[in-house]
Amino acid sequence: MRTFRGRDVRRALAAEVVAEAVGPLSPGCELFGLNKGQFSMIDLIGHCLESTGPADVTIATWTAGGADLEFAYRFLADGRIRSLRFVVDHSFPDMQPGYCAALRERFGDEAIRLTKTHAKFTVVKNDQWAIAIRSSMNLNENRRLEFFELSDDQALADYLLEVCDSLFVESTAADQWDRSRTEQAFDSWFGNEARARDLRRAGWTSQKTGKRVG
Repeated sequence: MRTFRGRDVRRALAAEVVAEAVGPLSPGCELFGLNKGQFSMIDLIGHCLESTGPADVTIATWTAGGADLEFAYRFLADGRIRSLRFVVDHSFPDMQPGYCAALRERFGDEAIRLTKTHAKFTVVKNDQWAIAIRSSMNLNENRRLEFFELSDDQALADYLLEVCDSLFVESTAADQWDRSRTEQAFDSWFGNEARARDLRRAGWTSQKTGKRVG
């Protein structure tokens, strides 16, 4: 393990389990690590819950696997997770219909929002902890080089939750299964603000080359 400006950096390529890779958590912790897919996002969530105790959990992922959804349901059923929400890419029902059906059956449509997303993050929060996990990992096992970043940071956790809260308000549980309505909700959710900031569309002249972009 190495430390850079208060952040612990973990080389977890040889670690067999998440506890070995991450170690015990402390209030205000900030760590970054790499692994080879020995553990997934749900394992990281489980490890965080060991320190936080019962907490509310919001998961944003591109896709999810059946085994990991089952683990999440167990955490909810045994009280380690007090409430659970999912933000998943709108391709999920078509790409993984079986897993999508399992997600809906286990957690209900009100706990799910589909949108156009490739973001992977999780917030684990209660009165004492506000853990924000950012990672390349989806909610399934993937034997590839992955990164994870974990912070007990109230402001960051609240920011991510605010984004998810707005999505749950913008789209309804019923409408989200209509792909065209999901895309409309996504456009309405972000409006034209992101497009206006895109230099390729807004038009920008490079001071170095004098060439105009957009």
